[in-house]
Amino acid sequence: MKPIICSTALEAVSLIESGETLWTHSMGATPTMLLDALAEHALTKHGLTLLQLHTEGAESLSDPRLRDHIRHRCFFAGTPTRSLLQQGDADYVPIFLSEVPKLFRSGEQHIDTAIIQVSPPDKHGICSLGISVEATLAACQMAGKIIAHINPMMPRTHGDGFIHYNKFAAVYEQSMPLPQHLFAPSDAISLAIGQNVAKLVLDGACLQMGIGAIPDAVLGCLTKHNDLGVHTELFSDGVLNLVELGVINNSRKKVHPGKTVTGFALGSQRLYDFVDDNPSVIFMDIEQVNDTAIIRKNPNVMSINSALQVDISGQVCADSLGTQIYSGVGGQMDFIRGAGLSEGGRSVIALPSTAANGTMSRIATVLSPGAGVVTTRAHVHYIVTEYGTAYLRGKSLRERARALIDIAHPKFREQLCQETFEMWRLKV
Repeated sequence: MKPIICSTALEAVSLIESGETLWTHSMGATPTMLLDALAEHALTKHGLTLLQLHTEGAESLSDPRLRDHIRHRCFFAGTPTRSLLQQGDADYVPIFLSEVPKLFRSGEQHIDTAIIQVSPPDKHGICSLGISVEATLAACQMAGKIIAHINPMMPRTHGDGFIHYNKFAAVYEQSMPLPQHLFAPSDAISLAIGQNVAKLVLDGACLQMGIGAIPDAVLGCLTKHNDLGVHTELFSDGVLNLVELGVINNSRKKVHPGKTVTGFALGSQRLYDFVDDNPSVIFMDIEQVNDTAIIRKNPNVMSINSALQVDISGQVCADSLGTQIYSGVGGQMDFIRGAGLSEGGRSVIALPSTAANGTMSRIATVLSPGAGVVTTRAHVHYIVTEYGTAYLRGKSLRERARALIDIAHPKFREQLCQETFEMWRLKV
């Protein structure tokens, strides 16, 4: 059955009725044109629920006028939803990223409509989910209907993210630039962290990393390495630089050798041009990308993630500032466990030593009340700050406390020693 071809984005989303549960494509593929139209359409409806991961440029749906019309249900917080979550006007669902597609495919989370952004159909009528497959493939498979923005500027990517044009209920076509995450020069702290992490990366390692100042700095310090591979939930321009230098060639991987595996990408136009119709980069269903049983099959998996706070026992908070939701569980544990089970695998939590303009230590005696433990102290291998590296695997609480205090900012170390004895009765 052919989709309805719409002349406006508002016409496309007009198929959505009151009471529906919606899924939106996320990250760099966030269908902002359709979501802006939904913000207008939702004012005439009630009881809508919008399921989402991190979205880019979807601030229109945070309009206070929509409070009684649409409720955000977030598996990961982003700029458009963070304040809503912290005010209690949206719902946060803590869940491993690998589990989100399973939630849909099992029917445990019903989806009426998927709202997506795709590349134009090829000669076979097949579109691509482009730079963001993540959980959207599963959402499309299970949704009652799919509303698509066909964007000629969306790269056509290889992997799992193919969907036939005839699967769409409605389509709206318009060219629109994709959001970009520009590669910025590293600041001194990020560079120091990057240098410390790079020392832990072995030749032949299979990398998982995020995007941002610290991952960019780590990747920038790996130019002298050899035969690195990539199996990651997301990547940005730092990976592209290493591919062009021949540092990343995926030659030692056991799963998809010779190919960079990812769930989504966010970067510059240069990156989007690189992944367009590139069979050496495969965008896969996040249930597969983040499956610990698959991750562990590659040797020397090197998982590099960040955190908001770490306590002196090694508990890692990565999704909240106390009780204030900041991001999400994501795939951190998927990869830390996968790395731990990989032959020669290592995992790193890398973070600046301080927060709030240097007034707070991110290494704390105890986590802030309500802080979410995303990675348990039993799973942690390395914690890295600009002041060095603490190896925690197999270490006692006293040994962990000493190692972590040694990489805390110097102005907080004496206080941490005192509090560690008072709270934990540990002499460090």
